[in-house]
Amino acid sequence: MTEDIDAGTEASVPVWAVFGDLMSGLLGAFVLILVCVIGMQLELATKLEAEVKQRKVEAERLQTLEQALAGPLAAGRVTLNNGRIGISGSVLFALNSAELQPEGRQLLKSLAAPLTAYLQARDEMLMVSGFTDDRQVRGGNRQFADNWELSAQRALTVTRTLIEEGIPSSSVFAAAFGAEQAVASNADADGRSKNRRVEMAPTPKRSDLKTKPRE
Repeated sequence: MTEDIDAGTEASVPVWAVFGDLMSGLLGAFVLILVCVIGMQLELATKLEAEVKQRKVEAERLQTLEQALAGPLAAGRVTLNNGRIGISGSVLFALNSAELQPEGRQLLKSLAAPLTAYLQARDEMLMVSGFTDDRQVRGGNRQFADNWELSAQRALTVTRTLIEEGIPSSSVFAAAFGAEQAVASNADADGRSKNRRVEMAPTPKRSDLKTKPRE
């Protein structure tokens, strides 16, 4: 009989051992899940904090730009949308022309000083972009092959004028978009007029293009 009791005891030991191993495994899995959840929460909190800081920086940037352009904005001579300064093409140029009109030159002259101060304070560059409507370029002399060339020349004209008025050449560059990125329908005259425009947008300088101090 003693042998039977010992045999039963020996048979019951593996069951409790397995149960203990199972509980240990479950506890380990729970701890692992908990650690992962905490890690994800910390990561989300860090991303949220970074996004809030970024939005604050952008808001301050726009506020600074609005203050720099307070005069032209109040007069309705320029628009400011998400950091992009817009000027109607009719203010700057005659239809199908890249020759700056007197009113346009005067406007660019008034923008040069505040833009220069803004760019220098933030160590940024100014991208000058030319846009057209979708109508083919017309004119007896066919000076421009297409809208791409017209928008490019207009952007260059504005860029050169801003440089003449005091913006450093290293702080401004030109870009052409032709009829792409329309802001209104080209189906009517009013929409086409809105699409014929020049935009200026401050952009961060590439870190590899910044002047490195001499050693």
